[in-house]
Amino acid sequence: MWSMLDGREAARYDGETEIQEKNMRPSGRTNDTMRDVSIETNVTKHAEGSCLIKCGDTHVLCTASLETRVPPWLRKTGLGWVTAEYGMLPRSTGSRMRREATAGKQSGRTQEIQRLIGRSLRAGVDRVALGERQITVDCDVIQADGGTRCASITGGWVALRLAVNQLLKAGEITQDPLVDHVAAVSCGIYGGQPVLDLDYIEDSDAGTDANFVMTGAGGMIEIQGSAEGATFSRDEFNHLMDLAEKGVSELVAAQKAAVDA
Repeated sequence: MWSMLDGREAARYDGETEIQEKNMRPSGRTNDTMRDVSIETNVTKHAEGSCLIKCGDTHVLCTASLETRVPPWLRKTGLGWVTAEYGMLPRSTGSRMRREATAGKQSGRTQEIQRLIGRSLRAGVDRVALGERQITVDCDVIQADGGTRCASITGGWVALRLAVNQLLKAGEITQDPLVDHVAAVSCGIYGGQPVLDLDYIEDSDAGTDANFVMTGAGGMIEIQGSAEGATFSRDEFNHLMDLAEKGVSELVAAQKAAVDA
């Protein structure tokens, strides 16, 4: 059938095929395609807010717990607090990891990630409207395949939203303290090309790796980026930003669908 194409058409088709194959990633996704995302809510019995977020093969259980106390430095200020804890289960990766509790301390990576999650979620909270109470968001990685911190932030917001809904329903607060959605996605330079939502294979071999935390309205909360192979240009960074905006908009749509379900 292809022999019916004239030389020019055949050359054009071959060229397009070559480009498509060049742009294809190990997962088969195109450069601007997210992994499949699902968010299941109310997955635990006791937490005021909970969800299981799946971003491809990265699965994170997120729970939000309400407490009628705040850290000592916030007592009698009228301000609320949102904080986070993060951890990876021993077999969330290819080989068993030792529980950090048995080592007697958290790794530097764990501390850095949970601080990022806390900062990110607080950026979308009116702490005056929350009142003098604390919400702790726990993010436990069940299965890791890249982007665990981004999935934790995105799922953590859903758990936080559900917990706040309980406060509003009970009349304990009268004004919604969540001013916007908060979501995060990774982007990077893989195989010389900007790509969206890196999985582990890509993340471990990326020349540039960046995490973008944004609000639903497109506001920037935090950007973490580094050149792990070669330096990257301003044009490449702009391309990563465009990809991140696309990815976050899709994640926010998933958050809305999960909360409204």
